[in-house]
Amino acid sequence: MVAVPFSIPKDTVSNQTTRVVTAPASQRPDPVETKVEQEQGRTRLSTRDVVGAYVALTKPRVIELLLVTTLPVMFLASRGVPKLGLAIATMLGGLFAAASANVFNCVIDVDIDEKMRRTRRRPLPRHQVPRRSALIYGIVLGVVATIILGFGTNWLSAGLALIANLFYVFVYSMLLKRRTWQNTIWGGIAGCFPPLIGWTAVTGGVRWEPVVLFLIVFWWTPPHTWALSFRYREDYKIAGVPMLPVVKEAPEVAVQILVYTVMTVATSLLLWPVAHMGWVYLVVAVVSGAVFIVEAVQLLRRARVGLRGALLKPMRLFHWSNTYLSLLFLAIAVDPLIHP
Repeated sequence: MVAVPFSIPKDTVSNQTTRVVTAPASQRPDPVETKVEQEQGRTRLSTRDVVGAYVALTKPRVIELLLVTTLPVMFLASRGVPKLGLAIATMLGGLFAAASANVFNCVIDVDIDEKMRRTRRRPLPRHQVPRRSALIYGIVLGVVATIILGFGTNWLSAGLALIANLFYVFVYSMLLKRRTWQNTIWGGIAGCFPPLIGWTAVTGGVRWEPVVLFLIVFWWTPPHTWALSFRYREDYKIAGVPMLPVVKEAPEVAVQILVYTVMTVATSLLLWPVAHMGWVYLVVAVVSGAVFIVEAVQLLRRARVGLRGALLKPMRLFHWSNTYLSLLFLAIAVDPLIHP
């Protein structure tokens, strides 16, 4: 992996007191919170705090979701329980690869994170970790991931993980995120690679099954992300990030969410004949998919009657989207055990 110099926006290094005085009221940090963070800046962080800050840079919750789409695919590819050593190497390598990409994202988006209430307490906005140290940390994680996957599984899996990492950093974080509302659609491709990595780790090649799994995650990502963007619409607007709920009206966004949700469920059903899945997978895919579509329809109805903000209840769909993906991939792991 090659280190790339990142430019630091002027507002990132500006004096904090000046920012509080000149910024609009909606953007000003809480006075008590600001004072606490200033005091922390003068106090040496404990080893525990430093370790916690470096862990937080990797966005552990995002990593969990990525690994959920990796291990079950290994059960499907093995048509049973995968070899323990292979599973450990794949999961560990995938963990480091995802962590690397997330750290780079934190480095690139530090100016955005400083402006958003949801993210301004991350380690870089709070100056718990130097930006240069975070950049080096991301590079090391990426190198370690490539080595683990290359020697622990195969170099095809290692190469796919590296491509996903580079795509997330250069295409999504640096090119798309600040320029177009389609950032989520195309940038989400990076998150579609874990099923491919899990499959190739077992088989050493690519077939139609992992391609369908790739497409399931591809269609799933926009409704999942746009639902969250509804909740933090003002944050994204203040930060200048053109997420779809920022640039489009709620009904139009809800229509897009419904379309992508239907495509997600339809693609999940396609896996049944392609991968010769059994009744366990089919039942889970149909039932969980039906609930997913119902939630999207209800969101559209609320949007069309003029409900906004908390009354729109976008987080209902967001939380169910997480549950849906987890249930679906759990069924992918269990089904081969019952129908080998």
